[in-house]
Amino acid sequence: MAFSLSLQWNLMWTMEQEYASTLLENAVNQLSRLPGIGRKTALRLALHILRQEERMGVDLGESIVALRKGIRYCVKCHNISEDEKCPICSNPLRDASTVCVVESVKDVLSIENTGQFRGLYHVLGGLISPMDGIGPSQLEIDSLVKRVEDEKVDEVILALSATMEGETTNFYIYRKLGTLPVKITQLARGVSVGNEIEYTDEITLGRSIVNRTLFSESFNKDVQ
Repeated sequence: MAFSLSLQWNLMWTMEQEYASTLLENAVNQLSRLPGIGRKTALRLALHILRQEERMGVDLGESIVALRKGIRYCVKCHNISEDEKCPICSNPLRDASTVCVVESVKDVLSIENTGQFRGLYHVLGGLISPMDGIGPSQLEIDSLVKRVEDEKVDEVILALSATMEGETTNFYIYRKLGTLPVKITQLARGVSVGNEIEYTDEITLGRSIVNRTLFSESFNKDVQ
């Protein structure tokens, strides 16, 4: 009962609070739009910025503006980049015959941190999820198929999360690439079912990449 009253008070405090400055209120409103940031946390952040040297706040604002204006998506793999092609796709030392398919830019960073993969990437921008209204046409799947058709790709690694959405997307891509002369593999089962790539530790993820298996083998086992 006490917890319920406390929760109600916090909600009322959040809704009814009056700020001494509209500038502060605007800053809180914008900060609270970030994921995982409520209005109380946003207020603490805004007040913290005010307590710092003016240069700190200016640098923070300028870096966010520069990030938003300067970052684009690689025309080849859809990773973030400051140029038309990202540094990974532009690196002649990378193995262009192996393409690792991931859900998001965060997964690229996670796999790069393992130091176990020297190929290229393809960022889908999400996973197939009918419940969320996300279908294949909203992801970078067609561009992946075209890439495999046009370039000398020998292997496609499916490095998607071991969730229902990840497995659905894996199977869809496997079917789309099924008629092409390319080996399709997936991460070894070191990544537990239900886990997302970004939350898997580097050692486990690295071993899963090195010990990857043919996707057709796991699919056949599931069917049997």
